This record gives sequence, structure tokens and C-alpha cells, in this order.
Amino acid sequence: MAIKSEREIRADIVEVCHKIYNNGWVAANDGNVSVLIDEGIAICTPTGISKGIMTPDMLIKVDINGNKLEGEKELKPSSEIKMHLDILRNKPGVNSVVHAHPPYGTAFAVAGIPLNECVLPEIVISLGQIPLTKYGTPSTFELPESVREHLKESSVFLLENHGALSTGSDVFQAYYRMESMELFAKIAVIAKTIGNVNTISEPNVKKLLKLRTDWGMDTENFPGCRIGDKMINYDDRSHGWSSNSSINTDSPELTDDEKITLTKRELVEIIQSTVTNILKRYDK
Repeated sequence: MAIKSEREIRADIVEVCHKIYNNGWVAANDGNVSVLIDEGIAICTPTGISKGIMTPDMLIKVDINGNKLEGEKELKPSSEIKMHLDILRNKPGVNSVVHAHPPYGTAFAVAGIPLNECVLPEIVISLGQIPLTKYGTPSTFELPESVREHLKESSVFLLENHGALSTGSDVFQAYYRMESMELFAKIAVIAKTIGNVNTISEPNVKKLLKLRTDWGMDTENFPGCRIGDKMINYDDRSHGWSSNSSINTDSPELTDDEKITLTKRELVEIIQSTVTNILKRYDK
């Protein structure tokens, strides 16, 4: 793939700025976009400028520590540049970050609800669960620290009481990931309003994870998604997938009178296994 020039990258950033503004994902001077253009050098949107009127010459060039290198004298880098640069430093393969306030996704962030259920096949395959990060004061190191907790596995994040954040290999991938997240959130809200949000069955989620494998997508750093109290994800020990319930089966510290919670499926499997073993003994 051809490497884009700085001029082309600036044009791409402006295009994405106009998209998030026209989508109603930001108001006034909200939101920010950044792209890593070279080792230790990034271009980002300035603070105090509406994304709807952004032009290439308004963008600011900074070093990896956030120090301004180039840009109009009166303009300063985005106040959220710490969060962007921390991600660009610490997530391999990521060269762009988009932060906005898409209404449906932000509603989940304000309600304190992650988008982590196995609901839409496209989301299960492309994004997996979208975690809710702990609240952090904007423009401080609290936000990057809260995002870093989920950074290894996730590419899109809900920022508690703040908005949404997406990452990508380029600015368009970051943008489209946020677009997918926002549609997922919107569908979930509408489904809940008219009835119920049904999750995909566990066998079908396994099929979707196999598709990721067949398509050569990352299976090591993928967040999976939730069905009830289980998180479904890849695990080489479990032939490509794992199903982690709320029970910690590795813990040696359970006491005789301590309660253990089982799902109906797990209880049935235990009973069936026990009966089968008993019948085998009588057959001998």
C-alpha cells in the first residue's frame, strides 16, 4: 500500500472531522482527531475549533510528548492530546485516534453500561466487546490511564460520562470503527425499547470466532463478547475459544459451605457426565 504524504493525511483528518460533525457526534468545539505520521511525530486537531470548519492548515504538528512543532501561532494542540499520544505510543499497529460524543454510544457511557454482549455478528467479528473505561478528568493523565487498562485487547472504548474513543491503522479505520460502534449502540437502544436485546447463541459465536481465524484476523489480542455471565473469547487451550463464567475454577480457597453459582447449561453437563460414568460402570 502506498504511503500517503503529509498533505494527503491532513486532508483525510479534515474529511473525518467534517464527517463526525455532520453526523452530530460533536457540538461546538468538541472532539479531536490525531494521526501518527512518523516515528515520534503526530498531527492533531487544535483546541477551540469546530470540527465542522476544520481546514488542513489549522492542524497542529506535535512530538510524541505533545510539544508543538508546527502550526498557526494562535492555535494550540487538542487538550486531549495526552490520551491520544499515550495510545499511539502503547498500542502496536495503531496510527490514528478519534474521540467524539456520538449520542447513542455516549448514552451507554453515561449510563455506565459497556457494549459487551454478543448481539450483532459484524460487531462480534470486527470489534468484540466495547469496554467502559473508568471516569477520568479531561485533559489529565487520568483518561489515558483508564484507557490503558483495556488497550491491549480493545480498539474502541466508551469513556465513562464522557464519550467514545476509537483507534485504527489510519484515520478512516478509526472513524469507521466508531461508526460501527454507534450503530450497534443505536440498534441496542431500539431493540430494548420495542422488546428485548437477544444475544447470539454460544455455538454461533464460536462459528464467528472461527471466521476471524479463517480470515487471518488477530486471535491473540481480541476482547471477545459476553453471553449472560460468560465471556466468549479465543483460548488455545480450548481449541480456539474459551467460555469464562463468573466461577473461578482455579481458586483453591473455596470452603465447604461457600456458595457456587452454576448456569443451567453447566448443571446439565455435570449431571449428564455423572450419569454417563455411572452407566459405564454397570456395563463392565
